[in-house]
Amino acid sequence: MRDLIQLLPDHIANQIAAGEVIQRPASVVKELIENAIDAGADTIQLLLKDAGKTLIQISDNGKGMTKNDAIRCFDRHATSKLKTAEDLFALTTKGFRGEALASIAAIAHVSLKTKQHDQELGNIIEIEGSKITKNEVTVCANGTTFSVKNLFYNVPARRNFLKSDTVEFNHITDEFVRIALAHPSITFIFTNNEQEVYHLRASNLRKRIVDVVGIKTNDKLVPIEESTEIVTINGFVGKPEYSKKTRGEQFLFVNDRFFKDSFFHHAISKAFDGLIQPKHFPSYFLYLTIDPKKIDINVHPTKTEIKFEEDRLIYAIILSSIRQALGKYNIAPTLDFNQENSFDLPHSMRNQPAIEPIIKVDTNFNPFNSNKPSSGSSSANFTKAIHSEGFGAKEVTPEDWQNFYQIEEEQPKNELQEIEFENPIILEKSFINQGKYLFTPCKSGLLVIDLPRAIERIVYDELMVKFVSSPIVSQQLLFPIEREFSKNETSSWLENTTMLERLGFKSTITNQTMSLNAIPTILQEESIHICIDLILENISFKEIEKGDIAHFLILSIAQAAGRKKSKANSANENEHIIEQLFQCPEHAFTPTGKKIVQTLSFEEIALKF
Repeated sequence: MRDLIQLLPDHIANQIAAGEVIQRPASVVKELIENAIDAGADTIQLLLKDAGKTLIQISDNGKGMTKNDAIRCFDRHATSKLKTAEDLFALTTKGFRGEALASIAAIAHVSLKTKQHDQELGNIIEIEGSKITKNEVTVCANGTTFSVKNLFYNVPARRNFLKSDTVEFNHITDEFVRIALAHPSITFIFTNNEQEVYHLRASNLRKRIVDVVGIKTNDKLVPIEESTEIVTINGFVGKPEYSKKTRGEQFLFVNDRFFKDSFFHHAISKAFDGLIQPKHFPSYFLYLTIDPKKIDINVHPTKTEIKFEEDRLIYAIILSSIRQALGKYNIAPTLDFNQENSFDLPHSMRNQPAIEPIIKVDTNFNPFNSNKPSSGSSSANFTKAIHSEGFGAKEVTPEDWQNFYQIEEEQPKNELQEIEFENPIILEKSFINQGKYLFTPCKSGLLVIDLPRAIERIVYDELMVKFVSSPIVSQQLLFPIEREFSKNETSSWLENTTMLERLGFKSTITNQTMSLNAIPTILQEESIHICIDLILENISFKEIEKGDIAHFLILSIAQAAGRKKSKANSANENEHIIEQLFQCPEHAFTPTGKKIVQTLSFEEIALKF
């Protein structure tokens, strides 16, 4: 029998490796910018066309490469970062595996121009599908320029899985921002379709954060500084009052490398316990400096998952340093033991003279006086006694003691008046409205309806029917609502402006500040900010196909309408909601599949007793 096992050709092996390393255009951007940083560049330019699907070009002024290095860098496992296995445990560079360029060259048309500073001429190399098609001497600027065109041109299945330009652009922006925040001393320029997205000049850390997130962020930052033998922590956390319902501004870095860690995120969230609302997330930009020997970054090809040797100790240090910073800047509640233990008088009373209190006692008062009114309630007598000024000295008779223990005949009361509920409940007709739930009897038992979810289903179905036939009617706001956006949020909102206007939102954006002038009539003003949060969460942080945008935007409006501040409805309002709900084709579940209606049978109720 002939042998069955054979070695894969290099170009096939590179395409397989590309599936792990290069997942989308953002992966190319990350790998090439990190190479530019490792090359010592202090200015890096990123140029995109069609969110990187057509062109990704990254230019730097680093040290450049020789002619031989320029060819060798596209070989698999070719790297200048490692020489021995021990170097893996003392890494200070971004890349080290030598897989990125080989993977990119296997699935795209790549052009490389590079020149060292002490050379007059540079070199240009062009590669298509791992095959070198051009290798010449050329005139070019110092440093290196990579141009990656037609990504996944020879892997059509992978190219078909790419999302819309907006989604891919947002992924690229995320990678760019993470790298830019980790290296404030480097100038970054980001251009997409000939429009400048970022121009970040070299600066300090606080200025870099403000340049990336927005000018208004400067007043929201609380500095963090902690130095121990285990870890050094620097950076900033956002003030609690500026927490958001989305996870947008949360960044962790170790040795200038972005990473994700739910364990450390829990420590940060715990430090904000009691300071932010439930289901809100604090902003943070934390930079850890640790001995490279005590961490392992060789866990995942994307290098965003890192193992820490002393993670539990680092957890405690992060928690205590944030709490200390919040307390230092008077963010967290504190007790002042040095405050004088006296009452704080109003300003208008501070200059009034002190008056000695006077006690008056009526020595002739007798609570057992037989001349007291025989009629009237005990409360009236009690009130009269309270207003009296003392007790008398008359002798007490036996009849007085009998009258003292006499029990008044109680008036019959309505049984419903005897019932006390923990929360306010309205009992009208056949409805009991208790908070977010509506209870009503039915043939088989007790019907329980989740009112916010019911409203969500009703609004969603109503808007979807109207949206298909005509634009949603909007109402003009007397005072426009302003909202600061991040770059991602701005681009996502602008990308969907036409759809948002069709749904009733009229807005303008200037310098990352959105001014909302009109909203859908079905939306209450108290729900506007909730609605904006939900819209941004859907269009900025989720991978949504173009055909599903309308669904997610209408869903955001419906959820905001359902989450408005709950109030007790009248019986007629409750009846109207139930009628509308059961007219919906799918009245048992929300558009996201959550249960709206639940029936408690008489048997289930009986088991509770």
